[in-house]
Amino acid sequence: MDHDEAIDLIALQLIRLGRIRERTNAQISAASHGEIEAAAYSIIFRLLYDGPMRSGALAELLYSDASTISRQAAALVKRGLIERRADPADGRASVLAVTDAGRELATALRQRRNAMLDSVLQHWSESERAELGQMMRRFVDDYEQARETILTLHPKDPAPEKPR
Repeated sequence: MDHDEAIDLIALQLIRLGRIRERTNAQISAASHGEIEAAAYSIIFRLLYDGPMRSGALAELLYSDASTISRQAAALVKRGLIERRADPADGRASVLAVTDAGRELATALRQRRNAMLDSVLQHWSESERAELGQMMRRFVDDYEQARETILTLHPKDPAPEKPR
């Protein structure tokens, strides 16, 4: 497989994965009558990982706009999964923090997610799973680092030279 064929294969598989995930998330949301909005749950996991923070900082970390995070956070607050607290650095502002109910939900979601991935990867060896995890981390880290350059590319611009 030459360079362009490999890049095409990666691109096509990313598109496939994105569409499969979108459809699966939509079906899960429909089956739960809208109770589960997958995008909103990323807020809970990010807050658990990084700790309480302002919604603007959360929007940056999640590569989302502030209005979307605000709407999703409000729904999570209403459900008692996160709460607003005074910002210790500036009492006039607030930070979002996960509640005990949010922690319980995150534990259940993590178990469900891991069971789903175990099902997908059931025929993979432990070393293949570990290698996939490392390669995905590397790919996502590199993608994130290249993001500024990606945003400046225009479809009609000539393709940048390939690294040798």
